[in-house]
Amino acid sequence: MTDRTRQFEAAALPHLDAAWNLARWLLRDDRLAEDAVQEAYLRAFRFFDGLRGENARPWLLGIVRNACYDWMRQNRQLADQVEFDELRDSESAGASAPEAGDPARLWERRVQGERVNAAIDALPAVYREAIVLRELEELRYEDIARIAGVPLGTVMSRLSRARALLRESLRDERPGPAQERTRHANS
Repeated sequence: MTDRTRQFEAAALPHLDAAWNLARWLLRDDRLAEDAVQEAYLRAFRFFDGLRGENARPWLLGIVRNACYDWMRQNRQLADQVEFDELRDSESAGASAPEAGDPARLWERRVQGERVNAAIDALPAVYREAIVLRELEELRYEDIARIAGVPLGTVMSRLSRARALLRESLRDERPGPAQERTRHANS
């Protein structure tokens, strides 16, 4: 193994989960996400010499983003494909001790997580990308701007619009008092 390969692995491999997460949310398909991440890592390795003292995470996620958008353009696939449930494998891992044994609370958390994931999944790609990078990957606005190749103001605008769309979507799905009474009466 060469020094360059070792340096690349040290810089890029810690961000593999974030790369897959971004690709998964953009492409909405596990296999496509794996392919996009593999392609992105190959591109990143090829151009690794161009990374000069920068934080590798935004640089790498920008390459992942570009690989995903390239695939979507080539396949003209911007429509929803697969529902994604981030809580499926970790719903009880984040539960506090009192909630861990309470099936009702676990069910509420799961339902809420499914609603949020569905709302994120329904966002247009540019808004979904901004939310995933900021809220799930916890990147700084400046890093998101660099990844997306847009001005900082555009990132802020996209995040604001994405949050508004999420609030609207989640508010629309929340049953009102009359719907809640009707549902309980029919149970």
